[in-house]
Amino acid sequence: MTEDEILLDAEERMEKAIAVLKQALAGIRTGRANPGLVDSLRVEVYGSSVPIKQLATVGAPEPTQIVIRPFDPNTIKDIEKAIQASDLGFNPQSDGRVIRLNVPPLSMEVRRKLVGRVRELCEEAKVAIRNIRRDANKLADQAEKDKELSEDQRDSVKEQIQELTKNYEAQANDLAKAREKEVMET
Repeated sequence: MTEDEILLDAEERMEKAIAVLKQALAGIRTGRANPGLVDSLRVEVYGSSVPIKQLATVGAPEPTQIVIRPFDPNTIKDIEKAIQASDLGFNPQSDGRVIRLNVPPLSMEVRRKLVGRVRELCEEAKVAIRNIRRDANKLADQAEKDKELSEDQRDSVKEQIQELTKNYEAQANDLAKAREKEVMET
């Protein structure tokens, strides 16, 4: 592999790790309603498990309420069942056309637990980024053994990989800090 291929591969994989972190953080509750809270919800309908996004539009018209509008009104009971069976802690209220979820305010204890979860997710992302660094360094060493890179090129690639690692770890920390701040706001 060439220098550029190794670096590009590492950078793409680190981007994916950050994207996974962003998606996971979107599912963490803050003090206000956010459609991302139900994004991970899967609904048993038509004989298979389907993401809620494929069955309905999800919005947050008010800071304390999420509104789910099914495309097919016949799926409303299935969506309600999925919400009740989930660990989201919401009690769905339906009028036959839309489902409303009232988002209760968070207690300080729950906020602390959520901040702990944010930190866990951040650490998981950083571990993934470090694993990518390890893999990229192995590729650089292998490329040097295979005479595709000189020793100096290998060292240069490793330095660049380390810079990428620092950059993406900092991004993960920034995302986590921002989410922690949102969770702790009252």
